[in-house]
Amino acid sequence: MQLHAQRAAMELRGRERLAPRPALLTQPAIFRHHRRGPSLAPTSRLAPAHVSLRGSNFVVRSTDNNHTESKAYAVNTEPTDRVLSIWRRVDAVCFDVDCTITVNDSLDLLAEFMGVKEPVEALTHKAMEGSLSLERALEERLNIINCSPQDIKNFISAHPPSSRLAPGIKELITSLQARGVAIYLISGGFRELTLPIACYLGIPKSNVFANRMNWQWDDETGEPTKLVGFDMSEPTAHNQGKPEAIARIRQRNPYNTVVMIGDGITDLEAVKITGGADLFIGYGGVVERPAVAAEAEWYVYDYKTLVDALARYRAAIIGSGAWACSAARMMAQNTQADDPADDFMDEVKMWVYEEEYEGRKLTEIINETHENPKYFPGFDLGPNVVAVPSIVDAAKDADLIVFCAPHQFMHNICKQLMGKVKPGAVAISLTKGMRVRPEGPQLISQMVRRYLGIDCSVLMGANIATDIGREQMSEAVIGYDDLDAAKKFRKLFERPYFRVGLLPDPVGAEMCGTLKNIVAIGAGMVDGLGLGPNSKATIIRQGLIEMRSFSKALYPSVRDDTFLECCGVGDLVATCYGGRNRLVAEAWTRAQLAGNPRSFEDLEAELLKGQKLQGVLTSNEVQEILKTRHWEHSYPLFTTINRIINGYLPPSIVVDYVAGSKFEVPGVESEAEEAFVPKRRLPAAQPQQQQQQQPAAALGARR
Repeated sequence: MQLHAQRAAMELRGRERLAPRPALLTQPAIFRHHRRGPSLAPTSRLAPAHVSLRGSNFVVRSTDNNHTESKAYAVNTEPTDRVLSIWRRVDAVCFDVDCTITVNDSLDLLAEFMGVKEPVEALTHKAMEGSLSLERALEERLNIINCSPQDIKNFISAHPPSSRLAPGIKELITSLQARGVAIYLISGGFRELTLPIACYLGIPKSNVFANRMNWQWDDETGEPTKLVGFDMSEPTAHNQGKPEAIARIRQRNPYNTVVMIGDGITDLEAVKITGGADLFIGYGGVVERPAVAAEAEWYVYDYKTLVDALARYRAAIIGSGAWACSAARMMAQNTQADDPADDFMDEVKMWVYEEEYEGRKLTEIINETHENPKYFPGFDLGPNVVAVPSIVDAAKDADLIVFCAPHQFMHNICKQLMGKVKPGAVAISLTKGMRVRPEGPQLISQMVRRYLGIDCSVLMGANIATDIGREQMSEAVIGYDDLDAAKKFRKLFERPYFRVGLLPDPVGAEMCGTLKNIVAIGAGMVDGLGLGPNSKATIIRQGLIEMRSFSKALYPSVRDDTFLECCGVGDLVATCYGGRNRLVAEAWTRAQLAGNPRSFEDLEAELLKGQKLQGVLTSNEVQEILKTRHWEHSYPLFTTINRIINGYLPPSIVVDYVAGSKFEVPGVESEAEEAFVPKRRLPAAQPQQQQQQQPAAALGARR
């Protein structure tokens, strides 16, 4: 009983604080000095302070300046992996207030303001001696202070919250709030004195647990006039009140992890009772209590320690083409931004296939000029983008891996990274395409999951790289299975000019991004034929229908409304008017009409300056699926476009795609079909299967 009274009294008094440090005493070699946070000058009302020489593991404390006896105790200033894991995934943090949030005790400071410091201190000493109970000590202190509501207002005006905060506490709470962590104040003091502090820190009143003063109300004015005690129904009015408050918090909220931060014994009790906190972090920046410092699983003297220990994610991007560079630029802007949450490490590693550009290595040029002059000229990527020639070095330490390479190279990329990625990492694919295997199609996100064993979301939308580089309004969606991962990636990419939505249909979003390139080839043919917007609109509409039908035929779980998102109709329209597939298909068609046919591969090299054309390869891959499953007539636009690009039909048939889809390859089986057969087969792109059979180094060199 006496022990409980002593502990309670320690919380009630102004909490002894450390005096200014004398010169360091001679210490045994085993004790290593630990850097402190800002020191705070004591007030004259406090008892003589102890002198503490802290080490990383031990504290040597003299009990009195006139005594040479000292006592050493262990202090956990370095968190274990378990402790750090709890801190980094915390859902709610509960703070003590006096000498944790503030540099003083609110009730003692109010007593000094009211001119009754000495008798209140005398009661504090009685409580410390165990001769006065917690409830009685609070009651008698309030009787001596005997303040009015106006006195409370005058006190708050004289001692505003901003003048009383412990160094770094506002920055810590702001960082936690920016990460979505709930903040609670649990105080053995009084609500009337705590609420202004909560308001200043942006903490809701409902998140404050503290004692309440009882007032006598004047019958004439209807106003409170006299202090007559405090409300005994509050949990903090009694011993073990703080763990009880945390238990109530957990009953009302689905928090998985709750942490208590404080300086006193009653704060430490929060982890010693079932239903309380999952972790206690002791704070000694204002006052250091040996019993608390010795028992806390983690003890800090500076709130910056806790800010620095918050989880931060390292991001890397695999790819360095135009779209990859525009994505890396957004990532760099967000990781370097002055963000209170500070979720990301500043550096963004970008894997660049090493090649010569104007006599120098491309990675050296990018790291020196912060620009990719070959694939994304004229755009500053940011000083925190670091070009790396090794794909393994780029990805091995990343928590967030962004894939943005041509889809025909992704299989080889995944094989190189097998077993080389960080445990717990997550990925997102910006690549649009699929891999066709004998057993069926494989999306890029599925490939990443299979080979790397990590979750993979997709980012798809109307994303013309140069427009995003110019910071013109654009949008995309993240198709996800893991919502937490999707939220991290949204924060990594979202900019004022780049809106990012979340869509729980990763397969649907990825299929949209894959199939729209085929339709864009058809739209480019319409432009090459010199036809107007009616014809182009017809191709786009039919393309959207076939995209949806094909996606749902392969993956029945795909949602219909996905095709109305920016990854569906938005991306389709943008690609059919401004994408590289439309550009090359238009040039290819004009060359055919002019009697000077050229291959898609030649035009790709000439017009795209090293970028890859996805539509032709995707068309051949999709057509393989259609042919295997006898679906060719069910997808007339896809089928007709494929037969045109492979030289079986002239480009003009694209607007008569129903008839074009009835043409059988190879051979002619009817007079109706003969009308569509050119006199000789038109030159077409090199068979795409040959590209996949080239050595990996050669594939990389063509990026």
